[in-house]
Amino acid sequence: QVQFVESGGGLVQSGGSLRLSCAASGNIFSNYRMGWYRQAPGKQRELVAVISSGGDRIYTHTVKGRFTISGDNAKNEVSLQMNSLKPEDTAIYYCCARLTILGGVGANDYWGQGTQVTVSS
Repeated sequence: QVQFVESGGGLVQSGGSLRLSCAASGNIFSNYRMGWYRQAPGKQRELVAVISSGGDRIYTHTVKGRFTISGDNAKNEVSLQMNSLKPEDTAIYYCCARLTILGGVGANDYWGQGTQVTVSS
């Protein structure tokens, strides 16, 4: 019912930059927020950054000042500019959207398949 296209992951040296992009499509009625989570090996999935339909942004403290989230919830698109990357940023990054789908009841979180980000030291 909801499909995601994620792009932009890869391998980069410490201090480098990457830009992740995500587009959601399908039977979407309302989009409340979109953003990125990440999961490193042996760790729980954590929020990285989200942007609400009103433009409010939330970042985890470890990426503040280095990552910038932008997006157009009306178009179901979100991007994450990641600068000054560190080895500890290495993880699978997942796009997430809180949506109400056509014919659905209430909002639920929908997830992309994930894209690998690897930062070498």
